Order: sequence, then structure tokens, then C-alpha cells
Amino acid sequence: MDTTLKFFLLLLLLGLVSVLVNASTDKHDFQHCERVVKKWASSSLKQEVKEDKHTLGDLLFFLHVPRTGGRTYFHCFLKKLYSSSLECPRSYDKLRFDPRKQKCRLLVTHDDYSMMSKLPNERTSVVTILRDPVDRVFSTYEFSVEVAARFLVHPNLTSATQMAGRLRAKTNGVSTLDIWPWKYLVPWMREDLFTRRDARKLRGLNNIMHSDPYNMEEIVMPLHEYIYDPISLDIVHNGATFQVAGLTNNSYTEESHSVRYCVQKYKGLGEHVLRVAKRRLDDMLYVGLTEEHRESATMFANVVGSQVISQLRASNSSTESAADNKLEQSSSFSDSKPDNDGHQNSTSHEKASDIASTEIAEAVKGNMTVGELMDAYEVCISSLRKAQSRRRTSSLKRIAPANFTKEARHQVPETVLQQIRSLNHLDVELYKYAQDIFAKQHGRTMRNFGSIERWESFFYKSNEFTLWQVLSFGMTIFLILFVFLVFVNARRRTLKIKI
Repeated sequence: MDTTLKFFLLLLLLGLVSVLVNASTDKHDFQHCERVVKKWASSSLKQEVKEDKHTLGDLLFFLHVPRTGGRTYFHCFLKKLYSSSLECPRSYDKLRFDPRKQKCRLLVTHDDYSMMSKLPNERTSVVTILRDPVDRVFSTYEFSVEVAARFLVHPNLTSATQMAGRLRAKTNGVSTLDIWPWKYLVPWMREDLFTRRDARKLRGLNNIMHSDPYNMEEIVMPLHEYIYDPISLDIVHNGATFQVAGLTNNSYTEESHSVRYCVQKYKGLGEHVLRVAKRRLDDMLYVGLTEEHRESATMFANVVGSQVISQLRASNSSTESAADNKLEQSSSFSDSKPDNDGHQNSTSHEKASDIASTEIAEAVKGNMTVGELMDAYEVCISSLRKAQSRRRTSSLKRIAPANFTKEARHQVPETVLQQIRSLNHLDVELYKYAQDIFAKQHGRTMRNFGSIERWESFFYKSNEFTLWQVLSFGMTIFLILFVFLVFVNARRRTLKIKI
């Protein structure tokens, strides 16, 4: 046999063996992943279900899925309901407090559902908002670029990075660069923007004419490249499902990382994660939809807001009673002590009064009605949107003419939109499920709270009548009765004359 032929057959044999070995390894890896995912899903689904999920617990956990409008709810709803003293310390990355030892009532964070392992499960209610997956990917891409563009005021990337570090150290607060997922997405886009700006300078490109801001590769990473980058594949796509299931790369549970790896590698295993995420939505107090803005806000005010108001009213009453008891005890203690302790007891009495007045002041918001809450929300959201628009416009000027708008999204080819849907197949299914939950919640809310809100609104508005309005109403009733009596008496006299 020819030497060349022998060599060819040997290579063919080695290739066949390699294929068989790889196939065996892949099969073993899939089986391992299948066991890991199924075990996690089974354990998650066995978790105890709350008996009354429609009742607000002592702690409200707002699971904020990025780019769904959660920031608006936080500023325009929750901050008007809860005082700052009732907010849990927020970290967004690692839990630096134990809520079981804190008297906090509100936690708003981008942390995923695994946060529940750190919370008192039986006393915690979870709420969230979901968004159409395609729109959420658009918004995530746009916001990443928008925030990154703010750094273009610096001459180079090194200067921008150093300045950001110094500012964060000085403020000692939580910035966008500290928050998941922006701590990954913004630096990535920032580096990309500087790289492309430097390339334009080298090539002498000053005026770029292009009508599609989502495909301006000279200025910013095109959308069709962004969606297939490993960072997007790991963090952005199916982000809502992974966050609700507790499987982000920011999760608190150890097995979450191996489960996420297996699901991302073997698409079919995602059905197990989807089932868990749907169960988690079922157990939530409220599920809103970004696209159903008005209806979602109204439902949030009725389902969540009304119960928070009731809790604060109860808390206010108990606080007043406790304050009265403190003052009585302080007074009794003062009367029983010698005169030389008078100044000390007076100080103690003043401190008790200060504490009581502070607690009451924080709970005064409990007097707000649902209708008043919605009015405050409308005013707040208008102001917030204007501020966000100004900041967005200022940022995008630095990457002109790449100006992201809803109208510009229509220029994105259908093939790219289909790719986004395919990459977010779990989120597409979860969103459909959330729409069904929302429809049921909306119907239940209209039945349960419609009449209550009308009576509550009437009751509180009646307390706003002035003394003159009350007197006018009384005089009107008196005049009607007087005319009626005169008419009756006149009729009696007429009958007597006839007789």
C-alpha cells in the first residue's frame, strides 16, 4: 500500500476516534448539566408557598429588573409611602446588613431572587415589573452607551477611569458603576467609545453622515454586534428570567453559577429555569408591565400603595400610644425623684418627646389616600421624565449624530429583531406569562378596590369641607323643610275651608 494512502487512512482513523471521544464527552457533559439543573429546579419548586400572597408583609422587596421603569416607581411611589428611616440599606452587589436584625420595611435593588435567602421569607412580599424583551434589550444598549458617553469629556480612557475612581472615593456613595449590571456594561461601552473616537481622529473623520444610529460603527458599537458579544450573552439576554429565578452572575447561591452555565450552553435546559421563574411570579404580590404604564401604576397604587398606607396608619397609632406611655412613665419617674435630679428628668422628658414627634412625622404619610398617591405620582413622573430627558440629550450630544429614539428603532432590520427574540427566548415566554398574570390582577383589582376607593375618597374629601360650606348645606336643608311645612299647612287650611 502506498505510504501516502496509509498516512491518509491513519489521519482519517484518528479523526474518527476524536469525533467519537468528543461526542462521548459532550454527552457526559450534557447529562451532568441536566442533573444539576433539574436538581436546582426541583429544590426551588419545593419551597413553601405563602398562604396569602395578596397580603403585604412587613418587608417589601422590589426586585428591580433593569430598564423596566422601576426607578420611576421608587421615586414617585415608594419614596412617598416610606420614609427614609424605613428603607433598608442598599448595596446592589453584596448584602452588608442583616434585615432580620433591622427594622426596615422597604428594599429596592437590582439583586436577583436569591436575595430572598437573606430575607425573612415568611414576612417578605416581592413585587417586580417586566418589559417586552426586545424593547428591554434596546433600552439596555442605549442606556449603557448613554452613561458611557458622559466620560467622553475626558481626553482619554485613562483620565476618565482615574477621575471616576476619585469621585467614587470622595462621595462614598452608590454610583451607576457600582450597580449590577451597569458595573459590567458601562465600562465595556466606555472603552469601546474611546477606542472608536481615537480611530476617527487617526483617520481624520470629523463629519459622519448616517441615518441609522444603531449601525454607526465609526462612533459606537452597532446593535447587531452588541447582541452577540460574550458580555451580552452572559448578562443581557434572558436577563429578566435569570433575575426572577435567582440565577444572575450576581447571585447569592453557590449552585446558581453552574446552573446558569449549563442553561446558557444547552438551550433546552432553559425550560426548567422558566418553570421556576413562572412560579416565582405567581407568588409575588404584584407584577407590573412597562408597556401597560397607566394600568400598571393604578394597580400598584391600589394593590401595594393601599396596603402600605394601612400599615403606616396602624404604625402611626401604635407609635402615638407608645409615645404617650413614654411620657407618662417619664412624668411619674420625675415626680418620684428628688429635686436635684430635676434637670436630668426634664432632659429625658424632652428626648422622649423628640423621639415621639420624629416617629409620628415619618408616619404622617399614612394619612394619604390612594387617589392622592396617584395624583402625587403623576406630578412626580412628569418632573422625573424631564430631568431624564435633559440628561440623556446632554450625553448623546457627545456621540452625535448617533441619537437613539423610538422612531429610529424602526430602522433596525427585522432580521436583527428576530435574532434578539431568539437570544431572549426565555424572556419572551416569561413576558407572555406575566401578561396573563397582569390581566388577572387587573380584573381582581378593579373588583376589590374600585368601590373602596370611591368611598375612601368621599370620606376624606368630606373632612375638607369648610365651616361656611357646612352652614350653607344646613341652611339649604332648613329652607327645604320650611317650604315643605308651609305647603302642608296651607293645604290643610284649604281643605278646612272647603268642608
